[in-house]
Amino acid sequence: MVADSLTTLNRKRVFDYAGAHHIPALYEYDIPNVYDGGLMSYGPDLKESMERAAGLTARILGGARPADLPFEEPTHYKLVINLKTAKATGIELPMNFLALANEVIE
Repeated sequence: MVADSLTTLNRKRVFDYAGAHHIPALYEYDIPNVYDGGLMSYGPDLKESMERAAGLTARILGGARPADLPFEEPTHYKLVINLKTAKATGIELPMNFLALANEVIE
């Protein structure tokens, strides 16, 4: 699921539908999706992205021209799994997959 205003505002309905139909839904961001009941997320680490954006902003405020700054892409991606949701929907996740997660919510 992409992180846009439609899916974010209706995330509870998406969680309920996915759970009722045993659909393993993967979300772009962990906050608020996985913490609110989504199964799992895999996407850029928002904290890292915001820190890098702050660094670029500081450079611009310090006099750098925006056109001279490099284009930056995320370097760290997070896999977050909600084990409680997986168990509630009857989805079994292999232990080796759980071991890859940056965070497992129980």
